[in-house]
Amino acid sequence: MPNIKSASKRVLLSQERNSRNRAARSALRTNIKKLDSAIASGDAAAAREAYTVAVSTVDRAASKGLIHKNNAARKKSSLTLKLAAVAK
Repeated sequence: MPNIKSASKRVLLSQERNSRNRAARSALRTNIKKLDSAIASGDAAAAREAYTVAVSTVDRAASKGLIHKNNAARKKSSLTLKLAAVAK
């Protein structure tokens, strides 16, 4: 336990930030999994819709600093290739 008031405030802020980042990371993974399941089902319209949501979630995570911009670019590229394979 911190003895100094400012240190205890930092602990609270760190916990808030941790929970916010964890929720955002979970939402990112969930949206990617939804796209994967839409692709697996072969439904091109649902896959396109899920792709839009997944890409915006990846962009948002990168802009917030949750993931690195190169990681975001790699994820988007991978998702685009998967979608293109279904569209054929």
